[in-house]
Amino acid sequence: MTDLFGNDAPPPSAGPSEGPVQQRDDAPLADRLRPRDLSEIIGQEHLTGPTGAIGRMVAAGKLSSMILWGPPGTGKTSIARLLADSVGMRFVSISAVFSGVADLKKAFAEADKMASAGQRTLLFVDEIHRFNRAQQDGFLPFVERGTVTLVGATTENPSFELNAALLSRSQVLILERLSHEALEALLARAETLEGPLPLTDDARAALIASADGDGRFLLGQAETLYNAALSEPLDPAALGQFLQRRVAVYDKDREGHYNLISALHKKACAAPIRRRRSITWREC
Repeated sequence: MTDLFGNDAPPPSAGPSEGPVQQRDDAPLADRLRPRDLSEIIGQEHLTGPTGAIGRMVAAGKLSSMILWGPPGTGKTSIARLLADSVGMRFVSISAVFSGVADLKKAFAEADKMASAGQRTLLFVDEIHRFNRAQQDGFLPFVERGTVTLVGATTENPSFELNAALLSRSQVLILERLSHEALEALLARAETLEGPLPLTDDARAALIASADGDGRFLLGQAETLYNAALSEPLDPAALGQFLQRRVAVYDKDREGHYNLISALHKKACAAPIRRRRSITWREC
C-alpha cells in the first residue's frame, strides 16, 4: 500500500475532473435532464428522502464514505454530484476504467492540500469495482484520515468485487430499478423539454415497460423518437418495429448469470409437481 502511492509519478494526461461538468447544447437528452438538486432525483426516495440515509446525512451536513450499488440508469452519478453541492464539498471525479495510480496520487495529494485549508473533498469513483485489490487498499489511509469522503459507484455486488477492508469503512447503499411511476415521471420531464412523444397511450406504456427500470435507456429511446420527427403517433406494433427489442442484459461470469439461474430455480420450484419431476426436493 505504501509503495502504491509513496513514489512520485508523472502527471497523467487525463487526470481527475473537478467541479461541475459544463453542459453542451448538443448533449444527449439524458444529460440535459440531469437533476440539479437532490429533491429532483426520481425513484430513490428511500435514500434521498428525509428519512433515507442520504437525506439524513445531508440534513446533518456531514457525509460518510459510501458505495452506491445499483443497476445502470438509476441515478448513481447524479446523486454523487449533487451530494457535494448539498454539503458544500469540493467534488472530484475519476473513473476506474480510465484512471490509474498516477490519477489517484494526484487526487489524494490535492485533497490533502485542500483539507489543510479547511476544504473537504468528495472523491467520486465511477465503476469502482474495476480497481484491483491493491488499488482499493490504497484508498484506506486517505478514507481513515478523512482526507477524502469516498463515494463509489458500482453495478456489481460489492461483497464480490470490493475489499472487505474498504467495505468496513463505507456504507453500502442500494439503488433500486426505477418503477413504472418513476419512469413515467422521467418521461414527463422529457416531454416538458422536447414536447409530446409521437406515441399512443398503449405505445407509451410499452416504451416504459421496455426500459426495465433503466432511466437512461428510456431517455435514449425517447430521444430516438424525437430525432425521427414522426408525423403520426406510433402504436405498440409500429413502435416495436421502429425501435426493435432491447437486448437482454446478461453476463456469463458475473452476478447477472447467477440471478438468472436463481430466477429459473424459483420458477421451476413454484411450478406444479407434475411439471418438475426432474427436479429433486434438494434443489428447491
